[in-house]
This record gives sequence, structure tokens and C-alpha cells, in this order.
Amino acid sequence: MAKFRTLDALDPRGKRILLRADLNVPTKDGRITDRTRIERLTPTIRELAEKGGRVIVCSHFDRPKGKRVPEMSLKPMAEALGEALGKPVGFVDDCIGPAAEAAAAAMQDGQVILLENTRFHAGEEKNDPELAKGLATLADAYVNDAFSAAHRAHASTEGVARLLPAYAGRLMQAELEALDAALGNPARPVVAIVGGAKVSTKLDLLGNLTKKVNVLVIGGAMANTFLAAQGHGVGKSLQEAEMHDTARQILAEAKGNGCEILLPVDLVVAGSFAANVPTRTVGIDAVPAEMMALDVGPDTVAAIEGRLRQASTLVWNGPVGAFEVPPFDTATVAIAQSVAALTQSAGLKSIAGGGDTVAALKHAGVADRLTYVSAAGGAFLEWLEGKTLPGVAALEA
Repeated sequence: MAKFRTLDALDPRGKRILLRADLNVPTKDGRITDRTRIERLTPTIRELAEKGGRVIVCSHFDRPKGKRVPEMSLKPMAEALGEALGKPVGFVDDCIGPAAEAAAAAMQDGQVILLENTRFHAGEEKNDPELAKGLATLADAYVNDAFSAAHRAHASTEGVARLLPAYAGRLMQAELEALDAALGNPARPVVAIVGGAKVSTKLDLLGNLTKKVNVLVIGGAMANTFLAAQGHGVGKSLQEAEMHDTARQILAEAKGNGCEILLPVDLVVAGSFAANVPTRTVGIDAVPAEMMALDVGPDTVAAIEGRLRQASTLVWNGPVGAFEVPPFDTATVAIAQSVAALTQSAGLKSIAGGGDTVAALKHAGVADRLTYVSAAGGAFLEWLEGKTLPGVAALEA
């Protein structure tokens, strides 16, 4: 992994620090429903403020498409951020221009302010040089602590980082170090678990992983596509018939790379996708024509757990079944609990990420027992695909 600058190289005392955060948090009726991203951000802000930095926080929120949308204002986040920090956080009604410049100029050491939604300006998502310049005028240094937005070359994630001395915040640093441990320079053997509905959405991911891991476990509905491509009948299961040739190609590439592909050996099937419907467990050659596979069976779970016991590193993206609806959460929960136990007792380095994965780990009650759980969706996936993230590249030393 390329070296990047961290807060260890920054003396913030007396400096105005533009901190790119990700405050795009879930809300309902104007109320924040999950403060995880806010809480994960506080160590960086607290460190900078306690060392005498003047912290100017900026972020996007939702998709206002370059217009002022009152319900997409970041103003409520200032109060939430202040509660998390235990100190007042001022709010500025714009992210550039006279109001922002005056607020930045008036700051004292240790103070924290939050700027208005960067996406209220159309130039944000276009990486407009003028918007980047406007942000840069506010500060003496730039810190990016928003890995979840680092796959976008926007004015506040990439453009401004080219105009100021730029550093990774502690959250960004932790994310990059965890991902380097997962795929950059991992302890081997490495196992990857990839689930989800469609092969077509994870082609780049699967292709990259077959070159980097020792064992690739494929679950979720995408496993049905691989099984069907091998000639197994999958009944009414969700699968992509048009991806069969691609699935066979991935299997061949994995074999050539010395990567073992682990597909289900048994499946939990039902006549409909609904909570607590009658189910049965069948072998992969015994799926009834009128039924659908909605989870992997106990023999598959045992096979996955066997590989995990031999592994030093695990990368996990996507549940192995339709975990949102019981009883099709059984396999995902069992695997999650095994991963947590191996992480705690056997030193397994476990890195997981992606929205569904995080939800599944929380559902299993183990989200805090893995080595690292990334809250970044698209950025986490693109990193696993081997892509360069603009917001990270701008921090390289």
C-alpha cells in the first residue's frame, strides 16, 4: 500500500483544519436514527481540538443535486456532533463564501464548527476547481476522515486535498490499515466470503479476489448462478441465466490462480420468500422445481467454518442467505458467531464491510467482536475490487 500522511505528521496548534467527515447519517422525520458515523468521527476531532487546532468540519448529506433543500441541511448534525464531543459545535449556513470565511477567521484554538452541506453547491460532485479553492481558503491544512466518500473525486474529497497539506484522520487511517491487512499485505491463508444477489454487480470484486485470496466462499443468491452454471437445477431460485458463461470463466480463472472456490453443498429451500414459512434442507442436486433456495445448509456452514479455522485473515462482503427474513438468517448468524469466536480466541484477523454485511453482523450481535467492520459501502467495495480511490490517492505522501 502506498504511504499516506497521518495526523502524526500534523501539528494543529493555531491552525485552521478543514476536516472532511461523512455525516450522511440515517434519519427519519428529521431525527438521526443511527449515530455510528458521528461517534466514529469524534476521536479525530477531539485530538485536533485538544492539540489546539481550529476544526472546520464539512460533509455532504443526501442528494440535493446542487440546490438548497432545507430538509437536507446539516444543521441538526451540529447539535448531535456537539453532544458526542461534549462541547458546543457552531454551525455555518454555507460551506464557502463570506459567511464561512468570517466564521473560520473568528475561530479560537480548540473550537469546532460545522459547515453547511457541500452538495448544496453543484460544483461539489463535479469537483469544480472554484469550489475546491473556496474551501481551501478557509483552512491551513486538510484532513480527510471520510473513507466512505473517498471513492468519489469531489471538490471536498479530492479537489481541496490538492490545494492544502493533506492528511488522513484517525478513522481513515484505521480503515486503510485494516484494508491493507486484508488484501494489501495479509497474513495467510486468506479466506473471502462474498454474498449478495447478483454476480453482475460483483464481477470486478470476484475477479480481483481470485488473484488475492486462498479460498473464496460464494454465498447468497449469486451462488445459485454458479450452481446453475455447473448444471445443477436450482428450481425457482433467484439466479442470472445470462451470467452462466461468466460464472464458469470466474471458476476457471480461480483454478488457474490457485484459489479454491467454495460453493454451497446443501441449501435451505422454501416455496415462497416469507417469514417462518415451511422449509427443508436439500443437496444441491435435489432442489424441487417449484421451490427456491434462500439460505445455505448446515453442511455448507460446517465447510465454511472448517476453512475459517485454518485461516489467518478473513474478508467478508455480503450475507450467505436472505438474512433479513427468518429462518433464512440461520447460516449467516452461525458463520458470524464463528468468525467472532475465532477472532477473539484464535487471532483471526477479520475485516468486514458493506451495508448488508454490517446489518447482518449487528443482527448476529457480533459487530463489535470482529477486528474491523467498515461502515463504508461503495468505497469498501471499490477498494476490494482493486480500484484506486481518488480521496485516498490525494493523501499519499
